[in-house]
Amino acid sequence: MENPLQLDTLFQIGPVGISKPVVVTWAIMAGLTLFAILATRRLSLLPGKTQTVLELFVGVIDDQLRDTMQRDPVAFRPLIGTIFLFVLVANWSALIPGVEPPTAHLETDAALAAIVLVATVYFGIRIRGTKGYLATFAEPSWVMIPLNVVEQITRSFSLVVRLFGNVMSGVFVVGIVLSLAGLFVPIPLMALDLLTGAVQAYIFAVLATVFIGAAVGEDRPAAPSEKEDIPR
Repeated sequence: MENPLQLDTLFQIGPVGISKPVVVTWAIMAGLTLFAILATRRLSLLPGKTQTVLELFVGVIDDQLRDTMQRDPVAFRPLIGTIFLFVLVANWSALIPGVEPPTAHLETDAALAAIVLVATVYFGIRIRGTKGYLATFAEPSWVMIPLNVVEQITRSFSLVVRLFGNVMSGVFVVGIVLSLAGLFVPIPLMALDLLTGAVQAYIFAVLATVFIGAAVGEDRPAAPSEKEDIPR
């Protein structure tokens, strides 16, 4: 079993070394992109099986976003849906012989957490405005500013540690049992690894939704004093 903290360079692109997790990540992104193109090129009012599954998936994502953020999910659906699908496929790639999931490496998990952090700041500023978003760090009092800033950083760190620890441990367990017990004994553990990978993808997506939702706030209706007078 390879050390997940050690990255071996497969080839070079100029001065940049390309490791196996990067290649697997590119392959997953290319596969998901191709799947999205093929699955959505013939959409119709009378959906077939593939379109029905896609619409069900989008509906589940929208319901989760709406329930968690109390906002219209349209603006957040592409990001959260993509994160969920990527993490899910990346976790399940461990079941392919010779492939180590990129989410079992800190670098991939850190990149995903960085995306969530940037998205949190972006949506917070976009919806609240720069002043309004920065004002959230002073809630409930300006004394909390340092703690709120630290919380923003530690939340991202927790995303990295949670995903890395769970995926890496699953890969290690299956690899050790496979080396000791042969081919068929680890099958129940591989099935459990499938479930764990799906759960971790769901948790990562939900936490990303919670963090972004906290930054943008709820979509509250306008107060009576804020409404324009309607001429009669």
